Amino acid sequence: MLQSLHVHNFALIEDAKIDFASGFNIFTGETGAGKSILIDAFGVVLGNRASADYIRSGADSFWVQAVFDISGLEAVKALLAQQGIDEEDELFLRRRILANGKSQATVNGVQVPLAVLKSFSELLVDIHGQHENQALLKPDAPLTLVDLYGRKEIAPVLKTYQTLYEAYLATQARLTQLENTGSERERILDRLEWEIKEITDAALEAGELEVLQEEARRLQNSGKIMTAVSSAHEYLDAERGILDGLAAAKDQLGAVVRYDERLSSVCESLESSWITLDECRRELSDYLSSEEYDAERAAYVEVRLDLWYRLQKKYGDSYEAIEAYLQQAQQQADDLTQLETNIAKARQLLTQQKSELEQQAQGLSQLRCKYAAELAAKVTTHIHDLAMQEGKFEIAVAAKEMPGKTGKDELTFLFTANLGEPIRPLLKVASGGELSRVALAIKTVLLNASGVPTMVFDEIDTGVGGVTAQKMAEKIAVIAKVGQVLCITHLPQIASFADRHILIRKESAGGRTSTGLTTLDEEGRIQELMRMTVGDNVSEVAYANAKELLAAAAKNKQAR
Repeated sequence: MLQSLHVHNFALIEDAKIDFASGFNIFTGETGAGKSILIDAFGVVLGNRASADYIRSGADSFWVQAVFDISGLEAVKALLAQQGIDEEDELFLRRRILANGKSQATVNGVQVPLAVLKSFSELLVDIHGQHENQALLKPDAPLTLVDLYGRKEIAPVLKTYQTLYEAYLATQARLTQLENTGSERERILDRLEWEIKEITDAALEAGELEVLQEEARRLQNSGKIMTAVSSAHEYLDAERGILDGLAAAKDQLGAVVRYDERLSSVCESLESSWITLDECRRELSDYLSSEEYDAERAAYVEVRLDLWYRLQKKYGDSYEAIEAYLQQAQQQADDLTQLETNIAKARQLLTQQKSELEQQAQGLSQLRCKYAAELAAKVTTHIHDLAMQEGKFEIAVAAKEMPGKTGKDELTFLFTANLGEPIRPLLKVASGGELSRVALAIKTVLLNASGVPTMVFDEIDTGVGGVTAQKMAEKIAVIAKVGQVLCITHLPQIASFADRHILIRKESAGGRTSTGLTTLDEEGRIQELMRMTVGDNVSEVAYANAKELLAAAAKNKQAR
């Protein structure tokens, strides 16, 4: 769960740190006080889009840090291990945005790419705002939510289906390629056979190019080599040359070494040096007598290198690349030679795969029908609890003509809020308030499906009030018993259910305006509920009503 959030120089927030409870955390405040700013800041540390425009006037950057308790969250710990980040009971997510727009993200102090930060946040937080209500109206939402609800049975079947589907597409693409090739078969086959012959006739060998290049360098520089060898041999072999000098030095010392043993090591070194250099002299002499320029060999090497370079330019820059091209060309030639047979085989395989795909898609459809009915029935029960006693929610499952990546199913949310009214697609009939309640009902049903420990409701109560607000508060309180909930609300009925109530308000000091956060005690909560209920019309009756609202919420929570 989220333990704390620290925001620094973000919009109107100069510096604010807030601690959270494990249950129902409520944010309230006047319009414009900065409630949405706080959620925006939280979104930034979770990896959402960030802009330097959020930097507080006069600052050069802003940063946001969120601390989570991850004890028992094995998926998060596994991701830490995968990223090579040390595991602790607490997880620190931090993100800093500089004035130049650059972003720095860290997990437990280790800098990570933004995508990695997001992968952690997806395991920790589910933010549900007004745009998520609208997401229910997207065409893919029903299928996604039904698959999530029935994931234990649906997921393995869907995985098998998608494996078959990928194989089906690959065969389909191969068949199309083979059929398109038929019209140009002879021209392509002629080209391939010529290329195969050219490479095969060249009889290239691994490592040959490097040997030829080394030999070419030697042949091209043979004059320089012979001059250098001859000169070196002259230095060693000439009268009064190096060898003669060493011999003379060795003889001189040899005559007196018996008088001073300290000279014996020098004598031995001179003897060893003379032997080594005499060996060099003999090798150079042999080289001079055996080496001569071979014009015929030089011409062969040049022709052979030209062949290599030409084949490299056409087929690949190495022996391995040319061999790979040859194998590919031979395979293509074989395919073309047996084109009709291969087309027939591909068609037969495609028919077989299509049959298997249809069978798997049918099994997938049966599971989706089962879980769509279950999900719809549970959502209907919850929307009855949300002051829509005559409301009805269904999920229609229809078959598409052609299979797709997710199967052949096309799912649609159907809804009616009133008795006697025909049930129609949700996007055509639901008002904003009704959509909010349907969204909350779905969230309640899918409470344990996502496995995310912290849920954020950003003004999900838009468009509702009265009894509906009370029922919505009760539903969110139920969710908060299972996981942590953060909720921005303008309704006192919802605020009264808080386990921790945080007031957001604007403050002015030193000619600057900033947003401040205060955790309210019981008296503070009564005062805030009274403001939310009657505004500035403070009275003893309003005070008593606010106090009674808190007491009723506490009693309701105890009863559940």
